[in-house]
Amino acid sequence: MADDSTLDALRAALDRYVDPYLGETLGNAHAVRDVSATATGYTARIALGFPVGGYRSELTDALARHLAAAGIPAALAVELESDIRSHAVQRNLKPLEQIKNVVAVASGKGGVGKSTVAVNLALAWAAQGARVGVLDADIYGPSQPLMLGLEGQRPTMADGKHLLPLASHGVTAMSIGFLIDAEQPMVWRGPMVTQALTQLLSETQWGALDYLVVDMPPGTGDIQLTLAQRVPVAGAVIVTTPQDIALADARKGLKMFEKVAVPVLGVVENMSIYVCSNCGHAEHIFGAGGGARMAQQYGVKLLGELPLDARIREEADGGRPTVAAAPDSARARAYFEMARRTAGALAARARDRSGVFPKIVVEES
Repeated sequence: MADDSTLDALRAALDRYVDPYLGETLGNAHAVRDVSATATGYTARIALGFPVGGYRSELTDALARHLAAAGIPAALAVELESDIRSHAVQRNLKPLEQIKNVVAVASGKGGVGKSTVAVNLALAWAAQGARVGVLDADIYGPSQPLMLGLEGQRPTMADGKHLLPLASHGVTAMSIGFLIDAEQPMVWRGPMVTQALTQLLSETQWGALDYLVVDMPPGTGDIQLTLAQRVPVAGAVIVTTPQDIALADARKGLKMFEKVAVPVLGVVENMSIYVCSNCGHAEHIFGAGGGARMAQQYGVKLLGELPLDARIREEADGGRPTVAAAPDSARARAYFEMARRTAGALAARARDRSGVFPKIVVEES
């Protein structure tokens, strides 16, 4: 039986471990809930603020290496659980009932694969154990019905007032594309578009969700700014490709969220590298390192560098995005890691509450 000093040393060492997805120590995250001795070694109960499905083995191995480097060769079993909490939104808005976190996925321009990133982010979180919904906010060009294999389906009414979202691959979804003919153009002015989005958001019976992923329309115009002001968002993800023109527009998207006090969780560099399926040759067709430079410039995280792969496009067009179609593939692994980094960035933000309430200073007269 271990003595108290051994348990204390083990607990202290675990608290010093820096989780790569949180970007901070387990101690700062208050993640180590209990450490106890067993007949064969020790058990640590750890709760992380992001979906942990499939992560226990990776974390157990990393902690074993960490303890060995600290001179504590203890046999450690890890009991891992999620503790996903609600985060603050813009000051003038209230969080949505039953939805813990709204995460906007945005881009400064079209054609960078934002919708593909959004749907795979949602599916990765669901596969890792979270309750996830997808709101297709691109009223003019909804693509989630196709990507989720839900084209031609129509939602039903729950109580005569609220729509029931459709379900696919473990997530629920709502899109204007479910309510109109696929070939019908949306010839609407800005106020009609924002009203339609507000109704899709508020008049859908989402149920209890850990994350609602909002696939934002591309660009940074009046419509995007209005949506960012009306939807209570806990954090935003900026999608770009490595080339300079895409990065220039992505910076505008990041600045837009800053103007409406929505924290940017990080940057995702899509189409980062192409690997030939025949010879394995890797090439940065659109340039290299642009996402990392942008993240460093604005003090945000680089959440992922996703591959350029024809199979990703084929899988999304076929209604089975990569995370659902080939979850064990290298291309899907990039999405799973991006999803963990994104949720980790959001979880770390929950402990930084300095911007939630104004600072009150009382001065003596």
